[in-house]
Amino acid sequence: MAESGRGPRERMVFSAAQLIRRDGVTATGMRDVAAHAGAPRGSLQHYFPGGKEQLVNEAVDWAGRYAGRRIERFLAGLGDGATPSGLFGAMVRQWTDEYEAAGFGGGCPVAAATVDCASAGTSTRAAAADAFTAWRRPLARALTDMGVPAARADALATLMISAIEGALLLARAEQDVRPLTTVAAELGPLLDSAVVRPS
Repeated sequence: MAESGRGPRERMVFSAAQLIRRDGVTATGMRDVAAHAGAPRGSLQHYFPGGKEQLVNEAVDWAGRYAGRRIERFLAGLGDGATPSGLFGAMVRQWTDEYEAAGFGGGCPVAAATVDCASAGTSTRAAAADAFTAWRRPLARALTDMGVPAARADALATLMISAIEGALLLARAEQDVRPLTTVAAELGPLLDSAVVRPS
């Protein structure tokens, strides 16, 4: 999630996503975002006239689009023999690698925003729902391209995202990657069994 080459506005959106994934929405202040992004505090009002809610919504949107784009990168790394279990394993490895290298401080910014804002009735709940959709749709397309019937691909994409999000919570609570490796091992065969081979 490198931020090089971004302008001040993009850096602030990126920084907001990074702070939300670590601290949650409530604990992430606008001044914290400006400091993290190396931007003048006065630029916040200029770029985000809607205040913190606008900034959070844009950070959540960025995170959903980022997750959706990662699907293509994972597939490229898997090559021609990509399988649903291989794709899911790559998605999980992104997190196990991070946690083993840097500790368990960060989670998914979309999930963090959902937890903090779902009951408040703010636009952030809708932004989070849209972000999950931006992740789920390319994942479902990838499954379809691997031979999973379209009627089942969206449900399995939902299952994959839900399993990762739940495993992230457990991994952070337990300070152990085991929940992530467990969901990859247990769901892998189920995902592969959904592929319909040409007769």
